[in-house]
Amino acid sequence: MSSQNLRVVIADDERPARQRLLDLTDERDDVNVVATCSTGREAVSAIEDHDPDVVLLDVQMPGLTGFDVVQAVGAEAMPLTIFITAYDQHALKAFDVAAIDYLLKPFEDQRFHEALDRARRHIHLEAVDAARDRLLDLLDATGKLAGEEMTEMSGTGEPRQSGDGYLERIPVRKAKEIRIVPSATVAYVKSDGPYAELHTADGSKHLIRESMKSLEQQLDPSQFCRIHRSTIINLDFVESVEPNYNDRYVVRLVTGERLDVSRRRRDTFEDRFGLSF
Repeated sequence: MSSQNLRVVIADDERPARQRLLDLTDERDDVNVVATCSTGREAVSAIEDHDPDVVLLDVQMPGLTGFDVVQAVGAEAMPLTIFITAYDQHALKAFDVAAIDYLLKPFEDQRFHEALDRARRHIHLEAVDAARDRLLDLLDATGKLAGEEMTEMSGTGEPRQSGDGYLERIPVRKAKEIRIVPSATVAYVKSDGPYAELHTADGSKHLIRESMKSLEQQLDPSQFCRIHRSTIINLDFVESVEPNYNDRYVVRLVTGERLDVSRRRRDTFEDRFGLSF
């Protein structure tokens, strides 16, 4: 991504402000403005239609505010967001909704370019992570990673797989020992770069060097379901499912966690639970 132009959407209800943002982006040779918007609803449509890398989003707009735009699109589906506001009190909330940066009006030109540079660095790091994940998947396919070990025997001499070939116990390397975590005790799994973090019913966390794709294939699909690119849940720990904005769901586990179901995996999730809201 670092060698490509940033695709940017500008959203501000004030014409002079939009023009200034356009002028500032014109000063850069690494930015393509794909849409300009004067309302929050226009911003939602532009984000969904153009799938930009970055959105420059004014907080106070008529109809839908900048925060409303995030809610309408969905935080998971939002591009990197740089909020623009005239009020200091909006800054903290901007970071609460995962903004990459915010610009406090009136801002200096240099501050604007610093924000875009930060966005570019963030995208570059995401690209590096994606490339690393692809490499890990390749290594998984050739049996070079720990996933191959997980299909063998545990340190106790007992098989780690069920009769169906799915994992019953997951080996976790801890300093000088290998701890065995029963799959049934794992409430959910979150990705952490090239690792997967197991969250168990007792609140413990265990980090293993395993891609989400590989782990998903080794866990029993009658018990586990991948609800997001970075999340796998144990269906036995689901307490409730709540419909959320934009035809999405939030899963609440008996352990208290609330986890989002991505739009991409919504249909599969609905099929598993027979949902129809």
